[in-house]
Amino acid sequence: MAKLFSYLPYSTGNNLEPRKKGLVIVSTGVLIISFDALLIRLAGTSNSNVIFWRGLFMFLSLSLVYYLIKRNLPFREVKRFGLPALASSVCYGLSGVLFVSAIMYTQVANVVVIISMSPLFAALLTWMFGIDRILFRTWLAIFCSIMGVVIIFQGSMGTGGMLGNIIAVIAALNIGTNLTILRNNTRMDPLPLVSLGGAIMAVLSLPFAAPLDLDLYSLAVLALMGLVQMPAALVFIGMSTRYLPSPEVSLFLLVESVCAPIWVWLFIGEVPPSLTFLGGGIVIATLCLYFWWGERDIKQNRSS
Repeated sequence: MAKLFSYLPYSTGNNLEPRKKGLVIVSTGVLIISFDALLIRLAGTSNSNVIFWRGLFMFLSLSLVYYLIKRNLPFREVKRFGLPALASSVCYGLSGVLFVSAIMYTQVANVVVIISMSPLFAALLTWMFGIDRILFRTWLAIFCSIMGVVIIFQGSMGTGGMLGNIIAVIAALNIGTNLTILRNNTRMDPLPLVSLGGAIMAVLSLPFAAPLDLDLYSLAVLALMGLVQMPAALVFIGMSTRYLPSPEVSLFLLVESVCAPIWVWLFIGEVPPSLTFLGGGIVIATLCLYFWWGERDIKQNRSS
């Protein structure tokens, strides 16, 4: 664990190359966030209650952590960076609202595979605004990954839940937008942005929530989600954009489309369609080949 924390930007004790550091950070964040859908199911309460408590817990925990590290409040950091920081915070807040709402209206497999379209949105936005040049291998990986997602989607589409599917598409666009904002403003610290995003989640959901209408079990699950799981995952993923282009970061998010339905299946018996495994295998194979290709090109450039 100490070695993992040495990779964070707050630490000065690591010698990893920027790209490898980014890969470690984003891998950790995606593994943690892949349990999100399972925790939402285990909470066993309305989507408004999940959004409210998760947002409130995220805001409180990350505000405390940020104050202990920086002796500063998240709102001041967001104010310092202005509109990009505010826009990213809003995206973080909307991301929580959209993801939880989509999970409530359709199968977990549907939601995570649709959201995995975010690399396409991130790549298009990155290219449109001239932030990063999109390499051929990135476009190829996006295409192959989307084909894997289409296979998964074909297997889960028959279960219905069109409203949840539509919400998930909006969530994918929101994630791609946020990753592009972060990539274009690498000096921004994601921690206060996620913290303010939690506050936005809580405010947006409060008129529709009954936050005190919960048993201790549901509250404990939401506390685990809001105090530990989601803050850690989002901060790690946000930090990785300092070292990797946003399309590469969002490509890693495709791993969640494979892992999340499996966790839900193993723990609570929501069986994903069989095509989920075929499409998921394509996604994982694509990612492995993509990053092997990237490492090979880096080594060849150094030796030439």
